[in-house]
Amino acid sequence: MLRQRLISAVVLMPIVIVIWWLGGWAYSIFVALFTVVAAWELLHLLQREAFFVPVMGLALPVTAMLVLEAALPLNAMRLQVLLGFSILVALVVALYLPHQRPASDVLLSLAAALYLGMTLRFLVLLRLWPETGREWVALATLTIWVADSGAYLIGRSLGRHKLWPRVSPKKTWEGLFGGLTMGILAAIWLAPMLIPALLWWQGALLGLIVGVGGAFGDLSESLFKRQVGAKDSSHLIPGHGGFFDRADSFIFVAPLVYLLALWWG
Repeated sequence: MLRQRLISAVVLMPIVIVIWWLGGWAYSIFVALFTVVAAWELLHLLQREAFFVPVMGLALPVTAMLVLEAALPLNAMRLQVLLGFSILVALVVALYLPHQRPASDVLLSLAAALYLGMTLRFLVLLRLWPETGREWVALATLTIWVADSGAYLIGRSLGRHKLWPRVSPKKTWEGLFGGLTMGILAAIWLAPMLIPALLWWQGALLGLIVGVGGAFGDLSESLFKRQVGAKDSSHLIPGHGGFFDRADSFIFVAPLVYLLALWWG
């Protein structure tokens, strides 16, 4: 498993770094594709429930449009139009579905698209932040990575008290606080270095928010997998699971860090 993780990281990291550095439409399309694959994995997880048949032809295009719309000017108005149009299309699609439960299938498929598209689109909005968009994305990503690594290492070695056994049996309170501590320390160091206008206490607050948000993102994804009895969302990334597994922390963190960027200007 460790060998697979390292090989995947060596192959994928240079690609991700180049796209992050370039920004623009290359970055926006990359985030959209990543989110679409994560939505596809989520829908396939839910498909294990007998009551649901996913409508991929509705959910995946809506997911992509929600992310790509963030890269367009006047995105607030365009988003309202897009959401309204998506609801109308969903109602029409439901009329023609030969499924046993077409209404619930359409609504759940649209909900999956909104769940991922409306949260991960903030990765695009954050990258578009004037002058320091690249740095904001790097700060959020590196803090997540340090916090997740700290939670894993400390939880694995010192973890004794279960955090949320009903949802994720392996996570512990020791791992949570270890991850929070590592994330805060990392952000205190990274924030002023990447964005000189930020002070150490802003880095500490960002590290705390990223640590808590990442933990909730991880737990929220575990909720889906636990319900259907899955360990990973897929095996598309050897050693790392699926795209939904890799996106779970950003579901909470991307919107929260964007709000911090708005707050701090």
